[in-house]
Amino acid sequence: MFVVPLNRLVPEYIRKFEAYIPSKPDPELMKLYGCSRLYRLNNNENPLGPPPRAQEIIRRFPPPRASLYPSGDSYYMRNRLAELYGMDPDQFLFGNGANEVIAFVIKAFCQEGDNIITSDKTFAVYEWVATFSGFEAKLIPLRGFGFDDQGMLDAIDERTKILFVCNPNNPTGTYWNETKLRNFLDTVAGRQIVVVDEAYFEFVEQEDYPDGIRLIRDYPNLVIFRTFSKMFGLAGLRIGYLAGNMDVVDVIRRTCVVYSVNTVAQDAALAALDDADHISRTRALVRSEKDYLKQELSCLGLETQIGEGCFIMIKLPMSDTLAYRKLMTEGVMIRSMTGFRFPNWIRVSIGRHEAMEAFMEALKKVLVI
Repeated sequence: MFVVPLNRLVPEYIRKFEAYIPSKPDPELMKLYGCSRLYRLNNNENPLGPPPRAQEIIRRFPPPRASLYPSGDSYYMRNRLAELYGMDPDQFLFGNGANEVIAFVIKAFCQEGDNIITSDKTFAVYEWVATFSGFEAKLIPLRGFGFDDQGMLDAIDERTKILFVCNPNNPTGTYWNETKLRNFLDTVAGRQIVVVDEAYFEFVEQEDYPDGIRLIRDYPNLVIFRTFSKMFGLAGLRIGYLAGNMDVVDVIRRTCVVYSVNTVAQDAALAALDDADHISRTRALVRSEKDYLKQELSCLGLETQIGEGCFIMIKLPMSDTLAYRKLMTEGVMIRSMTGFRFPNWIRVSIGRHEAMEAFMEALKKVLVI
């Protein structure tokens, strides 16, 4: 029998990197924690599900089409977005969820010795992809729960290729308004790629919140990420995209894996895109249930961070991982925040009122209040 020389074959940066372990399927978790039902409040999923037209697409998908490869470049989706924004279809690039388009961008611009800059407490995939690709991730501390623009600018060196800004930020819900984003882009002055991740774009109702795609004309180094996983309820189908200047996207496309977005995802996303009523209904639900949680949590005297997006953060007088386990026994699944470098905090996704009531009831039991 041969012995595989892993110490020699595996790069040092991979040996140091810890794999992300997903949670078990819901039925297995319910058996493990002894609960008869489970409210999923951990992944910022839309409790209303996909828009009705997208549901119909999924329901009526003809099985024979499963034997055919999908459009390799999401042709119809790119053309529809181009119509909406008055852009060229080749300025859009789709991937198997936003995670894949993050990898596209980092692979396109980074080489050995390069670095990216982002926050220390944000969506972790920017850091992960850079690290397991062998590139340095410079992590700038948040300031007042928000991205520190000056801190990021001060960290730029001659090997910095990409700056990642999550807007609004997951998990804190803070955002840069248009003035702040433009000032940041003006200071960068095209020397690096600036990625603005707008995964929660559709949830924000503030008038000063920028539509990043419409800024691309003014800033050719700007790349925007969006997803159909959150507002449009298609997380299980995995479809996200980026938009940018034609020349920049042409470079990124060279790292793109074609056929990675399946046919059902493309068809459902196309149907979902124009459903303004679904966005209105989701926003109304999120707004109402956030107000409910604010009122309930204020009565408990707990510190909270409630910003934009379909989630809130709560600081607990106990370990967040212990709280996770105790809440699971009550049939409520939240996100413990130690992995986000927020020890003793939890993030709670906004769900239907029944789920929010169940969460509050379970939280009071856990805290013995």
